[in-house]
Amino acid sequence: MTALHLEKITKVYTKGESEVRALDGVNLDIEAGEFLTVVGPSGSGKTTFLNILGCLDSPTDGRIVYDGKELRGLSEKERSAYRRDRISFVFQSYNLIPVLTVRENVELPLLIERKLAPAEIRRRTEEIISAVGLAGKENRYPRELSGGQEQRVAIARALVKEPLVILADEPTANLDSQTGGTIIELMKEMNQRQGTTFIFSTHDPKVMSHASAVIRIADGELVGREELNGAASAGGR
Repeated sequence: MTALHLEKITKVYTKGESEVRALDGVNLDIEAGEFLTVVGPSGSGKTTFLNILGCLDSPTDGRIVYDGKELRGLSEKERSAYRRDRISFVFQSYNLIPVLTVRENVELPLLIERKLAPAEIRRRTEEIISAVGLAGKENRYPRELSGGQEQRVAIARALVKEPLVILADEPTANLDSQTGGTIIELMKEMNQRQGTTFIFSTHDPKVMSHASAVIRIADGELVGREELNGAASAGGR
């Protein structure tokens, strides 16, 4: 089953009188339950690619079909609701809310959704906090945590919602090797158990070693897709 269908996705930014093509005619199908990594040099379009997949930005041209739903033509309110219900993010900058504790940051997506009973929200929040190695730190604030601990809170917040797709920008960049390995194993377990689709922008070999495929982007174009078995397929325009 196809989770994401991208057709001729183009993103053009205007700077003064010049135009920058951050993405240029990207075509790609992502199957439900894939564990993908997106790689490419700095400035290749990886971040723009993730932002468009996550409905944080809109393409200048092209079509995106998410789980059978065409996103073109949705209002900003409808796009925001779809993003809230189906997609989670792990940002490099964490984006934690400084006045909320670890527990409050992690449970926030569930409170916003208003779909679960308080007891289930509490159970799920405590379980995922423990799984990322932060048991006992539930009542601490982001300012009281190390960078690696903040990253784990951000990852727990993304996982707790059990979304259709999780997008992660260098999710292990601020973690030591052991913790990074534990986090990736947790994500892989969720991928296999719940069929969650994971899409990572990363340079971490540990993340790439778990991938079902590697998507390569250069100069805004999808230039290849390398399957886990090493068979590559052309992917661009």
